Amino acid sequence: MFTNFNAAERAVHYPADRRLVARFQPGALAVCAALVLVPVGLAWAQYLAFGLPTDPSARLVAPTAADPQGFPAWLRIGHWVNFFFLVLIVRSGLSILADHARLYWNNGCAPGTDWLRFTPVAVPTDRMWTAKEDARYLSPVLGLPGYRHTVGLARHWHFITVPFFLLNGAVFIALLFFTNQWRRLVPTSWQVVPDAWSIFVHYATFHLPVEPNGFFHYNALQQVSYFAVVFLLAPISMLSGMAMSPAIENRFHWFPKLFGSRQGARSVHFLVTVAYVAFTIIHVAMVAATGLTRNMNHMGTGRDDSVSHTGLWIGAGVLLLTVAAAVGAQWVSWQRPRALQQTAAAINGNLWRLSIDQFKPTAYYKKADITSYFWLNGKLPDSEQWRTLAATNFQDFRLSVGGLVENPVELSLADLKALGLEQNITMHHCIQGWSGIAEWGGLPLRKLVDLVKPHAAVTTVAFYSFGEGLYGGAYYDTHTLANCLKPACILAWEMNYAPLSEGHGAPLRLRVENQLGYKMVKWVCRVEFVESHEQVGKGFGGKNEDDEYFDLLADT
Repeated sequence: MFTNFNAAERAVHYPADRRLVARFQPGALAVCAALVLVPVGLAWAQYLAFGLPTDPSARLVAPTAADPQGFPAWLRIGHWVNFFFLVLIVRSGLSILADHARLYWNNGCAPGTDWLRFTPVAVPTDRMWTAKEDARYLSPVLGLPGYRHTVGLARHWHFITVPFFLLNGAVFIALLFFTNQWRRLVPTSWQVVPDAWSIFVHYATFHLPVEPNGFFHYNALQQVSYFAVVFLLAPISMLSGMAMSPAIENRFHWFPKLFGSRQGARSVHFLVTVAYVAFTIIHVAMVAATGLTRNMNHMGTGRDDSVSHTGLWIGAGVLLLTVAAAVGAQWVSWQRPRALQQTAAAINGNLWRLSIDQFKPTAYYKKADITSYFWLNGKLPDSEQWRTLAATNFQDFRLSVGGLVENPVELSLADLKALGLEQNITMHHCIQGWSGIAEWGGLPLRKLVDLVKPHAAVTTVAFYSFGEGLYGGAYYDTHTLANCLKPACILAWEMNYAPLSEGHGAPLRLRVENQLGYKMVKWVCRVEFVESHEQVGKGFGGKNEDDEYFDLLADT
């Protein structure tokens, strides 16, 4: 076991209820069943009524000089590298999913509207229930890193791997078209569609068709399948992932609509993962069923050889390397989590800072778009100070604003309201995966900046909460001063045209709309202007960044 959990962490990572189930809404289950059973049923109906169709593989002619012959080294290497990265991506993706184990097609994410959930828990209505409480345990055998509430570490593995996965794919596709290997995957005639169906009828009715020599040709169904994996699944996976970014959604509001909604993109992202896994299982089974030794030599040694076992040894070596990497990734997750966090910041933090972090939120949503449900999250403050203030509707509350400023101030809610009001209707993106649309009204941060006049050395603004972090200690987070000056960045005292509720962050809640939700501190009690985030807390930019290894920059 590669864990050094203290008592507080153990209570979180080993919850009493570790059940993991899959529960479909009846309509969703019917659709999923139809997608599988209808094609199989039609294939059997055709077979029983008309017999097996002619096997189109029998029409394949001998390869010509223009056709690909064999598998060059770059293709074989790209194939195995793709498998290696895909294992890391899928396993880390499952850990991310487990932190909000519900999938929706709507942006409101109200309990009961999920079309698929991997939790037996029905959200209670008789008490406060937060999104973190709703997270599920995932065995580290399945997920990277597994356990409960490890979404920060899981995201690091996911986003460290994705750029290399995409780079490998881009090189692979480029070389396909620089050589004649594209002929293996890209159909050149619509005849491939009826031919692929004929092959499917054979498989579905348990009649193996004539197997062409894959060293030169794929059958029609194989060609269509490989084409779909390379040219459809990979782009859809990339685009649906981008559609979940708050920075992209709040700047290019049309982008998530490619998938119906932001939650539609999340559901599609999951379905693409299912498709990858299903394809891999079927692919490996067919490799074994149609001549394991010969097929492994094709992809291992690049030779059309059914005698030598070298290809099998190469495949076994890649599999063992992947398993070793999985074990090593678990070790790094729990023995060197800070190094993992810093590596992710060096790779993706800088990439995001130079790209999507430059986007500025733009107004889009209307009052009619406000969702009926908005998940609660975070630990409700339990301090005597906050409870006393809440008892009088925060009439005696004073926001302390100081640090490296010329004009430190303490402001009541009335003082803040006198400085100005900005109202925005925006979508909230939680790192766990849920979303919600709400109106927020409050003081633009740029006006607070103008009031206190920060020193020239200031680059960072720290926001402190009455609440605590997951493992105790005062909750806080930081933002760059430049980010705080962007549109729709406010200290909100109202939600949906009413005073903030206690559960949603009263008396004040930060809104920085190009960031994920954990950066939007609730129950704000103090604001401090500092030179760098490294001067606050443990020096990593926030309570979740300090204790749960979240990203400093959270715009994707």
